[in-house]
Amino acid sequence: MKAISIPQAKHCELVEIPDCPPPAAGECRLRICQVGYCGSDLTTFRGLNPMVSYPRIPGHEIAAVIDEVGAGVPEPWRAGLQVLVSPYSHCEDCPACRAGRPNACQFNQTLGVQRDGALTEYINVPYKNLFQAEGLSLAELALVEPLTVGFHAVARGQVQAGEWVAVLGCGAIGLGVIAGAAARSARVIAVDVDDDKLALAQACGAGYLVNANEQDLHEQLQAFTGGDGPAVMIEAAGQPATFRACVEETAFCGRVVYIGYAKAPVEYETKYMVMKELDIRGSRNALPEDFEAVIQYLQQGNFPVDQVITRSVPFEQAPEALIEWDKNPAKVTKVHVILGQNDL
Repeated sequence: MKAISIPQAKHCELVEIPDCPPPAAGECRLRICQVGYCGSDLTTFRGLNPMVSYPRIPGHEIAAVIDEVGAGVPEPWRAGLQVLVSPYSHCEDCPACRAGRPNACQFNQTLGVQRDGALTEYINVPYKNLFQAEGLSLAELALVEPLTVGFHAVARGQVQAGEWVAVLGCGAIGLGVIAGAAARSARVIAVDVDDDKLALAQACGAGYLVNANEQDLHEQLQAFTGGDGPAVMIEAAGQPATFRACVEETAFCGRVVYIGYAKAPVEYETKYMVMKELDIRGSRNALPEDFEAVIQYLQQGNFPVDQVITRSVPFEQAPEALIEWDKNPAKVTKVHVILGQNDL
């Protein structure tokens, strides 16, 4: 069968790999219909992902149809059912798993990162990693997983209705944060350096916008919040400056949530952490309840799917699309790869 492979940094190609075997007990074989490229796939292509070995088949934002079920797979999982996939594994025995937080499993292996992903014609996955989503299109199914990362960060921040929430970075993950916070009726401030991204953030639920290249971030946040600062600040840009800004700008006794990794070491003025008695939290992957929350949110039909998906391409053009994204990343929010004769 065909697959997209990243054999080494700065290379991506369409290859032939062995056919997918029948599903083992507890597994379903999926016919892959649509896959979204993730920022981690771009990082892998650039040779900057420390968790990846080569060659690697990317892809973990998945819309699929069950092709065959293995022994012991219960209802409602059956051939012909449209599904989406949680791409994470967990060991059930590490400290995170024992604490009921398998999203942060010490030995997690995400599809397309530590193990081969879904940019191929068929894959086998445990049925426990599948979700149904009645009424959602294939494009929406493939958007669920990336949105769950933002929804999980919002849950980590314990965002409440009416709270001021500032989101630093309005890429694909930041848009999930904005949608998740808006869904909780928070007052959402979107911060970026690109007006097009800010316009998209507004479409996703941000009520207040800051272009940090043109406006003073501190002054704007103070003005919006009546001098308090946001109750919650969620970092989705991955820059040392935005990591620091979260600690400096959050209100006293506020919460800071970090999603991405900073691209360089970060130096802090630690007095703010103590003086403000801040809660500083990491956010990794997503839990099953985050998947359910995103599914319910998308079923309401309020998310600007067509605006968020910058481009949809057929399977054969997937290598070229990744190469082009690398050349001009600022103009891309989400690229979807269509496998077979699926609707675009």
